[in-house]
Amino acid sequence: MEKEKSAAIPDKDWETRILCSDESCIGVIGPDGRCKECGLEYKGPLPIPSEIAQYTDTFEAPDADEETDDPAGDSETRVDDPEWEQRKLCRDETCIGVIGPDGRCKECGRPYEE
Repeated sequence: MEKEKSAAIPDKDWETRILCSDESCIGVIGPDGRCKECGLEYKGPLPIPSEIAQYTDTFEAPDADEETDDPAGDSETRVDDPEWEQRKLCRDETCIGVIGPDGRCKECGRPYEE
């Protein structure tokens, strides 16, 4: 019975996820209001579907002191890395790359300045 409950949680997450504002990104918005894939802040107020409120009422999050099976550890913690904040994204909005020291995208090779 417990396996059935845990299997239902990802389905609920799938139904209540908030997609990134950048239509060319495949990420979803995390609890900090930023996309987990590209780091872009969500544009406008975060929508809160009524399903999310119902879901949080029925699901109890584990205590902070409790150990979890999450191998990523603090995956939702915001990283305060100046290099991350200062990165330049590729000018091609369909590309997921960042500009390297040579002035070209590390993913598609397009130059930053054209």
